[in-house]
Amino acid sequence: MSGAAWAVVVGAALLLVLGAVLWGSRTAALGRRVGSFACALADDPAGPWSRGVAQYGATRLYWWRRASLLPRPARVWTRAGIAVLEREVLAADGVPTGVVVARCRVTAERHGTAGEVHLRMSSEAYAGFTSWIEATPSRVGTVI
Repeated sequence: MSGAAWAVVVGAALLLVLGAVLWGSRTAALGRRVGSFACALADDPAGPWSRGVAQYGATRLYWWRRASLLPRPARVWTRAGIAVLEREVLAADGVPTGVVVARCRVTAERHGTAGEVHLRMSSEAYAGFTSWIEATPSRVGTVI
């Protein structure tokens, strides 16, 4: 193999390693954020499901894809734009698995369009999620 071919192979290997390091760093950083939890998302209950991490903000819920290098969240919803329509506790052989699928009506912050999504999370994360939604400040226009 010539020197140029070796340089291409080494360069490609370095790019692959750099991509893996960036992805691992991003994944670890998302998981360590305050208010973050593992949350899969699907537009249809039959799937396909996208694994990800959700994080509560003061007024927004941010959702990042797990398999992405983008620095911004894939979806952002305002707290006032999220409503849980129903929930289902998944079971295996009649035994609850501790996983909850919540069907939610959401309004996308970027587009302002309403739609439905399905969020799959642990029962503990679901309890925190519904508490966060219910803890929204009053929508009264004036403060006395």
